[in-house]
Amino acid sequence: MTAAEDRGTWERYYDQSQSVWGWAPNRFVAEVLGPLPAGRALDLAAGEGRNALWLAGLGWHATAVDFAENALARGRAQAAEHGLDVEWVLADVLDHRPPDGAYDAVVIAYLHLDAEPLAAVLRDAAKALAPGGTLVVVGHDVTNIADGVGGPQDPAILYTPERVTGALEHFSDLKIARAERVHRQTDRAPQPAIDTLVVAQAADGSK
Repeated sequence: MTAAEDRGTWERYYDQSQSVWGWAPNRFVAEVLGPLPAGRALDLAAGEGRNALWLAGLGWHATAVDFAENALARGRAQAAEHGLDVEWVLADVLDHRPPDGAYDAVVIAYLHLDAEPLAAVLRDAAKALAPGGTLVVVGHDVTNIADGVGGPQDPAILYTPERVTGALEHFSDLKIARAERVHRQTDRAPQPAIDTLVVAQAADGSK
């Protein structure tokens, strides 16, 4: 599938309902970032921006990046309705280059790509962290196909903790705080969905 075809698929998908994913933040993003002081946050492949909107509600200066205009339009409307200030950027994360060292938090939630492009996005995300910044990566785990529920069924684009940490291993100033499989209950089946969660923190720059 070409990038244009992929974008068209998502545009049609976001055109089918008022809120594809709901407006609550991802539970793991909220768990990790909720206790932190507000700063600058980047939500890559944000979709309708549920995580960015939640962060903005906590006082963060949030930027949401996605290539689907329909999704960003939904997010803008939600931000306007609730008086939230979010910067919306229409861009493919494969082409978008966030500025180095600019963000106190970077979120990548359910971005499913082949190994090489995903690794490139992860590396750019790590470079975008300010000293002491936190990277949160969550996505459907490869074991979800057999043992979980929902999500893509192509193992080539699914996550493992090792796949994510492997893309980040050459960043000597990046500490992996969590790299694990986590369960997420849904209303689609009695068994939980299985995700990969990786949390990494940039060195704070102090001596």
